[in-house]
Amino acid sequence: MKIREMPADERPREKLAREGPSALKDAELITVLLQSGIVGRHVTEVAEELLRRAGSLPNLTRFTVEDFADVPGIGFAKAVKLVAAFALGKRIAEQTLSAKKLDSPEAVYALLGPDMRALRQESLRVILLDTRYHLIRVEEVSRGSTNESIAHPREIFRPAVVSSAYAVIVVHNHPSGDASPSQTDHSLTRRLAEAAELLQIKLLDHIIVGAPGPSTPGYFSFKEAGVL
Repeated sequence: MKIREMPADERPREKLAREGPSALKDAELITVLLQSGIVGRHVTEVAEELLRRAGSLPNLTRFTVEDFADVPGIGFAKAVKLVAAFALGKRIAEQTLSAKKLDSPEAVYALLGPDMRALRQESLRVILLDTRYHLIRVEEVSRGSTNESIAHPREIFRPAVVSSAYAVIVVHNHPSGDASPSQTDHSLTRRLAEAAELLQIKLLDHIIVGAPGPSTPGYFSFKEAGVL
């Protein structure tokens, strides 16, 4: 069945206009962006296949044009549109947070946790902050293997120097889900603290992102642990 053959009250585009985006499921919202499927495959099926491949909606924010275009029914034009749509969503979220003080591990986890929890590799990112601890931007410094992301303090602090950031928060993930720090993590934190003092850039925290559990918040904060 084509979109135009569906009952008017079930068509995603009309439903969105009538009831708002909150009334639509994730696949229906993607259907609105795709607009059409291919011969033998309804556009909603294409949207559902895309979600299955991604594993979760946040994972789609990391899809490239090639990743989207690899799904049958999504060509180059639709892939570009999807990349742009998800990139706008991320920028809106970051700009909303830029007006708020970002100085707690809870706020950092809310900003980066959903994205970094889904990664299969370790990623090390630096959050750049102004004098009021408002977000300037987030920059990925390195992407490593399944259990190690290697970065030298000079690479970590380079974006802060270039952007004249007043303070930084360093964040990396553990794909295993266990946010407990390793000896390497402790060593890196000590080196970062020494470099921050030399550069006169405030190192607010080093946070490890993991998976939340019954007795754990899903992250480890070196500041909360008293190391920084």
